Amino acid sequence: MRYVVIVAGGSGTRLWPLSRQGTPKQLLTLVDGKTLLRIAYERVRGVVPDERVLVCTGAEFGDAVHAELPEIPRENILGEPVGRDTLNAVAYPAAVLARRDPDAVMASVTSDQIMNPVTTLRAALQTAFRVAESHADSLITFGVVPTSPHTGFGYLERGPEIAGHTDVSMVASFTEKPDRRTAERYLASGQYWWNSGMFVWRVATFLDQLKRLRPDAHDILRTIAAHPDRSAELYPQLPKISVDYAVMEPVSRGHGTAQVLAVRLPITWHDVGGFEALSTQLPKDPDGNATTGSSVLVDSSDNIVINACEDGRVVAVVGLSGTVIVQTPQVTLVCPMSQAERIKELVAEVTERMGTSYA
Repeated sequence: MRYVVIVAGGSGTRLWPLSRQGTPKQLLTLVDGKTLLRIAYERVRGVVPDERVLVCTGAEFGDAVHAELPEIPRENILGEPVGRDTLNAVAYPAAVLARRDPDAVMASVTSDQIMNPVTTLRAALQTAFRVAESHADSLITFGVVPTSPHTGFGYLERGPEIAGHTDVSMVASFTEKPDRRTAERYLASGQYWWNSGMFVWRVATFLDQLKRLRPDAHDILRTIAAHPDRSAELYPQLPKISVDYAVMEPVSRGHGTAQVLAVRLPITWHDVGGFEALSTQLPKDPDGNATTGSSVLVDSSDNIVINACEDGRVVAVVGLSGTVIVQTPQVTLVCPMSQAERIKELVAEVTERMGTSYA
């Protein structure tokens, strides 16, 4: 049967101080009055029945995730005791599904993007499911058709099309975040897609490749799936590595026994990982300021101002442009939009000086 796994891990450090240790970005109400997790669920709702939707998240957030998505059975919310990167966030659910249904075909989708139109994504998922079912040795990713020479995304190079599927190609190579000139060349060639970080595969096929390439991770995860009570003991022993580095890229280079395919995904794609990206999803005033909460701006333009306080405090701004201002009950952040990618560095410094209660 077909299953969908929503990967909802990550600390969301680039959205600090909105996103904190106890409130990851997936559970923040950021866009259209909904959490990113809720938006991710609604994107795939109906692709498979709710009882075949799973969420992989931090173990401490299991109850909060269930409260946000009561449609999903509690046993389908899988908690990682510690974050160990994307390989384990997709391989852990695969190991669990292998025990429940040896013939399972699994889609792994992300929870920190905004994608439109949703109907196009759902159609691409159905295409990928059909290909995985008819090509048992395939590991399938999705290639987002690029609209700009973005340097913050990974890229994949398209190879030959698969017979009978005009929107499905072999993957010739993967490239991590290129420089501007390289990204421009990729865009002009028409042969490259953004690497979506979403996948479809037969669970048995994926786990077989994992066993060949990373037997250490495979064996630990199969043990955890069989003995969940050992998760806290064993999970920290897993290698911290992305699924692209551990499986997808080696298999694409012929180091496995499967083939890597990509389904064309012609959608608008916004990674809501940082404040600049978030600002594109918020309503703006005539001066280009994206604001939420109580604020007053004078002679200011192209700022993002978020007031998360509900105690009557106001954020007042005059004469600023291109600035991020975030006010929470405990922390106030101010930085140029051009420096927003350094927030992770700032969090580390704040933690060192002020303690982990501010992280």
